[in-house]
Order: sequence, then C-alpha cells, then structure tokens
Amino acid sequence: MKKIGELTARILLAQIFFLAGYSKIGGYENTQSYMNAMGVPGELLPLVILLELGGGLALLAGWKTRWISIILAFFTIAAAALFHNDLSDQMQLIMFKKNIAIAGGLILLAVYGAGTYSIDRWRR
Repeated sequence: MKKIGELTARILLAQIFFLAGYSKIGGYENTQSYMNAMGVPGELLPLVILLELGGGLALLAGWKTRWISIILAFFTIAAAALFHNDLSDQMQLIMFKKNIAIAGGLILLAVYGAGTYSIDRWRR
C-alpha cells in the first residue's frame, strides 16, 4: 500500500502542473494578458510553461523529486500570493487555499522523497 500510495500522490500532484502548463500553450495570449493585468510580466510565460510541464513530468517520473518539489512549492505559493490575493472573493479564497494545500503536498514530497517507484530510487 505504501509504494502505491507514494506513486499515486506523485501522479496526482504531477497532473496539476503538467495540465496547467499544457493549457497555457493553447491559451497563450489570454494567459499572457492575464499575467500582465496582474502585474506579472507576460514575457515570463515561457518559463512558467517550462516549469509546469517539466516539473510535472519530473514529479511523475520521480526524478530530482526533492528539488523539483521545493521549486514547485515556492512557485505555487507565489502564484497564490500574486493571482489569488483577493481573499474577500470566495472563489479567490478557495483558489488561494488550494494552492497552499498543493504546496503542503509538495513539501511532504521534498521531505520524504519520491518513493519506491521512481527514478530517484532506481538511481540509488
């Protein structure tokens, strides 16, 4: 159960980032405009896409999991603070809390590692 639980947790966290990065490619101009409107330079979008796609795939494979998890946790907290900071809006509050919960899961991955079914374990 532990081995499957570790893998399942990584898959569930990975899909959030991978699918978010993938969707930004299809809605590139809208995402870039939204970033600009929120005071974040839209020129950073390629880096965001690369981080989400690459980070999602790395989590899925269990490669450099501790480092990727730390980077994605900081990214997720920053996204919460930058894009979901109107806590008087119920939807923004929910999105903020969701991001904080995701960061918590990523911190657990950083502390405990990828688990048995991972490149990190295979390389040891």
